Amino acid sequence: MADDGGVRVRIREPRPDDVAPYAEAVRRSADHIGRWNPVEPDGLAELLDRQGPGLRTFLIEDVASGGLVGKCNVANIVMGRFCNGALGYDSYLPYAGTGRMTEGMRLVVDRCFAPGERGGLGLHRLEINVQPDNVRSVALAERLGFRHEGFTPRMLFLSGAWRDHERYALTAEEWTPLDR
Repeated sequence: MADDGGVRVRIREPRPDDVAPYAEAVRRSADHIGRWNPVEPDGLAELLDRQGPGLRTFLIEDVASGGLVGKCNVANIVMGRFCNGALGYDSYLPYAGTGRMTEGMRLVVDRCFAPGERGGLGLHRLEINVQPDNVRSVALAERLGFRHEGFTPRMLFLSGAWRDHERYALTAEEWTPLDR
């Protein structure tokens, strides 16, 4: 949310008509995201096909322009006694560094913790895994209230090598729900 009380972003699930704008946003932001995550401008169609109980994707949009601020995948969703999901995200230029991604991620986290009858995912715990040198993503996790849980060596295979990650987590009890 904007400091003046206005709403600058919204979240929504991706649709087939997002394929072209998504590709353009990823291409425009390739240098920005490429050090940390795969740059896959043509990956949205396949991501749409994978949506289901274990994976939910949210696009973060700028309200004023309709531009794509970023994307967040809620992956590895496990219900039952665990009720856990892992957040992975990318921010896109020209919105990176404007606070909009933080605003959007607050909405995503809120949706993840909200009960199903209120349109949420009903999760109890969320985690974010970040490469140690990705200071902007570490700062985003901390701004959202995620606590550092530990270090995981060689966690993900990215850019031709197994990459270490710092693990951050947050539970529903630690989250203050947004006004709805």
